[in-house]
Amino acid sequence: MELHSTTDPQSRVSWRDAVLRGIAPDGGLYIPTAIPSFDKEAQDALRNLPFPTMCAHIVAEFIGDELTRSEIERLCEDSFNFEVPLVRLNDTTRILELFHGPTCAFKDFGARFMARLFRHFWGTPDRSLTVLVATSGDTGSAVAQAFYDTSASPAIRVAVLFPKGKVSDIQRRQMTTLGHNVTAFEVDGTFDDCQALAKRALRDENLLARTALTSANSINIARLLPQMLYYVFALLHAEQPPVVVVPSGNLGNITGGLLAQRCGFNASHWIAACNANRSFPDFLLSGRFTPMSSIETISNAMDVGNPSNFARITALLGERPPPDILSGYSISDEETYQQMVTNFTETGYILDPHTAVASRALQLYRARYHSSAPGILVSTAHPAKFTAVVRKAINGIPPIPSQLERTLNKAELLVPLPNSYEALTERLLDSI
Repeated sequence: MELHSTTDPQSRVSWRDAVLRGIAPDGGLYIPTAIPSFDKEAQDALRNLPFPTMCAHIVAEFIGDELTRSEIERLCEDSFNFEVPLVRLNDTTRILELFHGPTCAFKDFGARFMARLFRHFWGTPDRSLTVLVATSGDTGSAVAQAFYDTSASPAIRVAVLFPKGKVSDIQRRQMTTLGHNVTAFEVDGTFDDCQALAKRALRDENLLARTALTSANSINIARLLPQMLYYVFALLHAEQPPVVVVPSGNLGNITGGLLAQRCGFNASHWIAACNANRSFPDFLLSGRFTPMSSIETISNAMDVGNPSNFARITALLGERPPPDILSGYSISDEETYQQMVTNFTETGYILDPHTAVASRALQLYRARYHSSAPGILVSTAHPAKFTAVVRKAINGIPPIPSQLERTLNKAELLVPLPNSYEALTERLLDSI
């Protein structure tokens, strides 16, 4: 199956070219030219398969002509070697816990799959490839871990851009304690500044002529495809089509869900749960998309004022997404704290701030429509990654998983970087 740019539906590229380029030369994002459809019989056949095996069947429908079936099966087995539990919160709500991977965040699904796909397509040539990634929190650590390579001459290097003082302590340490082929740049700016720098670099023909460069943000199609897989799993195991609530920043996660919907794995409704960065919920209400400067919140991984995957959502659902399929809510920090308190008091379950945003959005949706429809909250990160916020909310912290604890006593290696494109390109050409 070929792909095309969101800005040029007539363009055609292979999966290899799309993955290694990251972003189309015209600035658009790659999407499949056709969407596979899975009828009831096909879904029934998938339902009881182990998660990696189920994933391999679906991935084969998208990119099977560029990888053999055995290569796809091996890729999925290696990428998804951790649990994907659907946990009961109460009689009407389940939580899809996506934080059981090596960095305790949902980004592990996309990053691990993408790293293995990159290695397959790039191979080990004499010329190295630099993966450039901007992060508001969890993407950078997941990508860094997935591509981490201690060999003397790694074929793929990673450059992570993160905003100074705007990620949690553990999130920062997960990026800055690796070294070797991973360089963590602490940018004096916001996530939107980091993303703008990365996008500019990826479209700079002069830079690309001098160094092989690609993206690892959710703008890369290799991140989007695996992010649809856990939605397929959850929807196959739901007793009836649920309302699925997705913590949303750059909109890659919910785009994966909407891609699953287009394949025939239906939710009754999708909710983009945003924090104070409300450009997408405002668009869904007004029909006008107005990017905003990002606002710093306690759910920092969603502090995105100009989400990249907006283009993919409108390509999948149309310029005005149907309100019966998709809606959005903006949740304040005060509401987020209160939801963490309320949920812990009522259930004993500790929500991280991003999942708390989703929980409050579901509550508002049910109140608005007088609905008791079953809901699935997508839990994107382990609460231990946000100990300061959790402690303030519930006066306690959850146990720290071993994969997080290992970073706490390691020395940090970071490179301060001004919010300057010239400074970035100099470093990319010099030290990466």
